[in-house]
Parts: sequence; structure tokens; C-alpha cells
Amino acid sequence: MEQTIHRIITLRPHWAQYIISQGFLFLVSLLLFLVAGHESITFKAPFLILGSATTLMMLYGCLYLSKLRFIISAEQLIVQHGIFHRTSDYIELYRIVDFSESRDLLEQFFGLKTICIYSGDRTNPKLDIYGVREKLDVVGIVRERVEYNKRRKGIYEITNR
Repeated sequence: MEQTIHRIITLRPHWAQYIISQGFLFLVSLLLFLVAGHESITFKAPFLILGSATTLMMLYGCLYLSKLRFIISAEQLIVQHGIFHRTSDYIELYRIVDFSESRDLLEQFFGLKTICIYSGDRTNPKLDIYGVREKLDVVGIVRERVEYNKRRKGIYEITNR
């Protein structure tokens, strides 16, 4: 039997993903604080409260992204997420059935992509891995490991075409 050793790969969203994900909230927060600071505004409290709330939401989103990990092991894809309550979700690699890559305009600008993995997993039938460098061939790596695990476990796909 063939012996293949796969090293564990840990992916974290690129720093530019913070801008892509939280940029809109930053602009809204900035606008609310600018309006609150204008001398012609009589009731500043609502703008300050809303500005503070959007700033907190933005900071929470940034902290969430900083704690997010996608771990590709020899047999599983593990997603670790959460700030106050950390959760690890496991997808057996042999359950993965399809892949896709996408790049929206901001991702293209920063050289990033989002990889979508479709699986037969009940809790994670669709997993988006975002903030991946454009040059990194994650689909190729995962695909190789999926095929290896399917062969190792004797799992074959039957299609009706």
C-alpha cells in the first residue's frame, strides 16, 4: 500500500480580508462620528451611540477574523472559529464532493480569493474559505487529499449520467 505523508496546513484570512469584510462598517462608523461632530447638529447622542455600535460591530468582526483558522490535515478539514465560545467543526475529506473559487472586485484588487467547498457533511455542506492568497493552490491540495482518502477508505462515486 502506498504511503503518503501530508503535512498539516493552517490557513488564516489575509489581512486585506479585514478591509473587504469590515470596510463598509468602518465607513458608516466614520460618517456617523463626523455627523455627530458637526456643530450644526443639535442632538449628537443618537449619532454617537450608532457610531459606537457600528465601531463595536466592526471590531468584533475583525477579532472574529483574527481568530478564524482553516486547518487541512491528512484526513480532515477543520474550521476553528469564535471569540467567546470557540468551536471546531470537522469535515472528513472523503466527504468532499466539489470545489469552486471566486474573486469579487475587492478580492481581485488585493490578490485574494474565496474557495467554496461542497461536501456531504450534515453540519457543513458548503464551506467558504475566504481571504486566501490568489497564488495558493488550496483546491489542488485539498483535491489530492480527498482522492487519497477516498482510495484509502475504498469509497467510489457512482454517477448516473
